[in-house]
Parts: sequence; C-alpha cells; structure tokens
Amino acid sequence: MLADPLNVKRPEWLDQEDVNIFYDAVRGFVEKECLPHGERWEKEGVVDRDVWTKAGEAGLLCPACPEEYGGAGGDWRHDYVFHMAVAELGVDGWGASLHNSIVAPYVWHYASEEQKKRILPKMVSGEYVGAIAMSEPAAGSDLQGIKTTARKDGNGYRINGSKTFITNGGTANFIIVVAKTDPAAGAKGTSLFMVETDGLEGFRRGRLLDKVGLKGQDTAELFFDDMWVPADALIGPEEGKGFIQLMEQLPQERLQIAVQGVGMMKRALDETIRYVKERQAFGKPVIAFQNTQFKLAELKTKATIAEVFCQYCSDLLIKGELDASTASMAKYWVSDIQCELIDECVQLHGGYGFMNEYPVARMWRDSRVQRIYGGTNEIMKLLISRTL
Repeated sequence: MLADPLNVKRPEWLDQEDVNIFYDAVRGFVEKECLPHGERWEKEGVVDRDVWTKAGEAGLLCPACPEEYGGAGGDWRHDYVFHMAVAELGVDGWGASLHNSIVAPYVWHYASEEQKKRILPKMVSGEYVGAIAMSEPAAGSDLQGIKTTARKDGNGYRINGSKTFITNGGTANFIIVVAKTDPAAGAKGTSLFMVETDGLEGFRRGRLLDKVGLKGQDTAELFFDDMWVPADALIGPEEGKGFIQLMEQLPQERLQIAVQGVGMMKRALDETIRYVKERQAFGKPVIAFQNTQFKLAELKTKATIAEVFCQYCSDLLIKGELDASTASMAKYWVSDIQCELIDECVQLHGGYGFMNEYPVARMWRDSRVQRIYGGTNEIMKLLISRTL
C-alpha cells in the first residue's frame, strides 16, 4: 500500500466527498483487477480486454462525461484523482487515462447531439475503447505536417494514410483520426473523424511496437487503405476545424501527463524510502548516511513543488483559465523532474535499481517517454517562449 511521501494537503476544491469516494474506488479497482495481472500484461504487451468493461461496470470510465450521455457528470477533479491513483499504483500500461481525458472530451465538446448519444454511452461502458491517431511516421509534434487524407466520396469520405505510436492502438475500436480534408490549406485543412473500427473495411492494425518502457501498453501502427467512413464521422459541423479542436484540448492532455508524472514520483519515493530504511551498508541502514538524507530531501522538495503546481494548473483548468503556455510549463518541467527524480532513486537502490524485478527499474524505463509524447519538451519551451 503506497504511503504518500509528500503529504501535500489537498486544496478545498479537490478535497470533496464525491472526489475522495471516486479516488478510493479507482484504487480499489486497480488493486483488485489490475495489479495481479501487471507482470503478465508486461509480457503480453496488452491489458486484458475485459478490464475495460469491468471498469465501465464500476463507473470508472469517462467520469467527466455529462450525465445525459451516460456519464457521471463529473469534471477534471475526478479525472485528476483517476490519473493520480493509477500512476501511484504503477499500472502504467492501461490506457484508460487517455480514453477518459483525451479521447472522450473531443466527442462531448465538438460532436453533434446524435453523435454524442451514439458514441459516449459505449465509451462509458467500455464497449468502445478509445484512441486518438495523430502521429505519423514523418509527423510527430508537427501536426501540420500530417499526410493522411480524407477525400469526399459520395455521402462520406475515403481516408488513406498511416499512423504510428498510437496508445491503445492494438485494442481500440473507436479512434479519432486526424486527417487533411484540404492538403493545400495547411492547418486550416485539418479535420477530425470518429472512426468506429469493428468490421470496417480498409482499416488495418500494424504490429504492436517494441518499446523501451510501458511494455503493457498496446502502442501500435494503424493503416487506412481507402477506408470509407460516413459523412457523420466528421467531428464538428464543417471541415477544417480539426487543428483548432486539437489546440483547444491539448492543454488538458499536457496537464494530464504532468499529473501522471507526480503520481509516479510519489511511488518512486515511497519505494526508495522503504528500500533505504531496510538495506544495510557498512553496518547501518542506507538511510543513515547523510548523502542519502540530502538526496531524498532534494527529491521530496522537487516532487512537492510539482504536485502543488499541478494543483494550481488544475484549478485554472476547472475555471476554464488554463492557457497553452502554462500547461506546457507543467508538462515540460514535471516530466523533466520526474526523470531526474527516478534516476536518483535508481542510484539509491544501487545495483538492485537496475534489476527489472524492482519497481524502480520499470519506472525508470516508463518515465522517459513523458518528455516526448503530448508534444516534446522542446516544443513546450517553444510555446512558452512565445509569451516572453
């Protein structure tokens, strides 16, 4: 059981009865339905499909989805504690955070009433597993450089192209695809499409990618070979709004990455503090050495600052005031500190920190991608610099 090593008091807006109940429910579900299978999922490269429907039955999917579409009618506070609980307990391969806080909001913010009624209840129940297909082999952080096209064909569109590094890509049967409806128009020619993949001709999954970390997550390549979707797969009333929709939602995605980073930092510190109290060196516990004490003091301080800043950004997000620059600060700084902190925790474990049987080794591998996805940290600094 994780003991919170930071002891940061929850702000009043977060310390609410319904939020605390939800947090406890997520932890209980993860401990029962996920942790016993973690090692197997790491080896198989994918979580069990039924964990999604079980999570749906437990009311854990899309907690911020409006009640009229089957959700709980919550908000970012519930998403926040979901991300924190999953990261604290170390179930980093389950892509439910993306499903809940990145994919589903595009539907309830931009889709038509008919689309919302058709799609969202299936995401809440776990019948649909969500993914978003942005990155391509030649276009990662540069979303304007995507090559996937969607051309009108009768009462629908023909989509051609490929995507890579797609979280939940091996399992997802509901995918938001970023495509160019007018390749000559740059960002203004970008549109988003809701693709329901079950039995869909022209849709192919590629291999599950062999990643350095996050081994239990089914990150995959996707291919669209003259794939036809109906006209109502387009998100929004008209073409060309996709880039604006992406830019409006990316601050929440980047804050989510920061929150997950704080959760993993808490776990790494908890594991390391317990280890140095138990491990003997030169006749005394490793915690007795001043260097160990000073290092842990530095790490606790940095992790505390990270959590407080994430809470500050979350308060802004709930008020509708979180801007792209501030979200970029959270994503870049927290993920940098996360990697630094976990590297130091590996060092404090000594040789055992390099052994996969120790959780800190897996956290070391899993944390590195935080500085890459959701926009590289170099892109985050570029966005911040524009406000100078």
